[in-house]
Amino acid sequence: MLIGTKGDYGVRAMIDLARHHTGQPIPRNEIASRRHIPEAYLDQLLGLLRRAGFIKSVRGPGGGHLLARNDDEITLLSLLETLEGSLEPMSSLDKELDVTGQAWIWTEIYHRMRESLEDVTLGRLVEVEKSSEAASAPRYLI
Repeated sequence: MLIGTKGDYGVRAMIDLARHHTGQPIPRNEIASRRHIPEAYLDQLLGLLRRAGFIKSVRGPGGGHLLARNDDEITLLSLLETLEGSLEPMSSLDKELDVTGQAWIWTEIYHRMRESLEDVTLGRLVEVEKSSEAASAPRYLI
C-alpha cells in the first residue's frame, strides 16, 4: 500500500490536533510549523477533514482548528479513505475478468489491510508518537 502526500500530511495534521488538544482552536500555522506541512496544502487538507466531520474550524482572532470527535473514535482507515479515496489494490477486483484465478488473494489482502487500519485509532497513533519521543529523548547522567 502506498500512501500519498494527502494521506501522510493529513494524518500528521490530525495527530498534531489530537496531541495539542486543549479544547481551544489550534492555529493552522502552528500545525504547519510543527509538522512541516506547507500552509497552502494544509488549508486544503483541513477543509477536507472539516467537511468529513473530523475537525471543526473557528474563524477570526483566536481561531483555528480542533477535533470534532474523540481521538479514540477516529480510525486510521477512515482518515486514509477520506484523504486518499479507495485503498483497493486494483481499480476493480472483478472475478469475471480474472483469467488467472488470482483475484481472491488481492481481495483477501485488501480485507485484512482494512481490518488492520480499522484497529488503529488516532489516539493510538498519538500514544505511539509520545512513546517514541520519550525513548529517543536525550538523557544526561551525572
